[in-house]
Amino acid sequence: MQVVGGIDPRRWFDRMQPQTLQIATMLAYFECFFSAVAILDGGGYLGFLARRSAFWLLVVVVATVSLAAGGLLMANDRRLGWRLLIGASVAPFLLRMATMAILGASSPSPIDWIVARPAGGSVLTAIFDAALVALLLHPQSRSHQRLWYR
Repeated sequence: MQVVGGIDPRRWFDRMQPQTLQIATMLAYFECFFSAVAILDGGGYLGFLARRSAFWLLVVVVATVSLAAGGLLMANDRRLGWRLLIGASVAPFLLRMATMAILGASSPSPIDWIVARPAGGSVLTAIFDAALVALLLHPQSRSHQRLWYR
């Protein structure tokens, strides 16, 4: 395969990165896969939003694809990938809030805003989403991307 713009499409993981970024990259790929499954089977808050309208379908698909794209770019030492992945890792929380607003939940508890339980969200999924944000914003990750990423 030909390298385009310094990005090797065969390089999906970089073993030379710190553990925080290695785990974040793998977690991003896992979350992308499970988000795609949720969109296709119509489950959870992602499936709810995807069935709502074409606009929400586009938003959910872009957020899901951004997880894989950010991981690929990070594996190829691109700062854009790190930034894209931060945005994609925050997106589930924003999408859960949008789901709660659409459902018109009257005075939901803080845990409902984070997990979006009325829309089929799970606590375990929210924990993995929070872990991805924490790994990307960890001082070791920020330091590495500042020094080594282009």
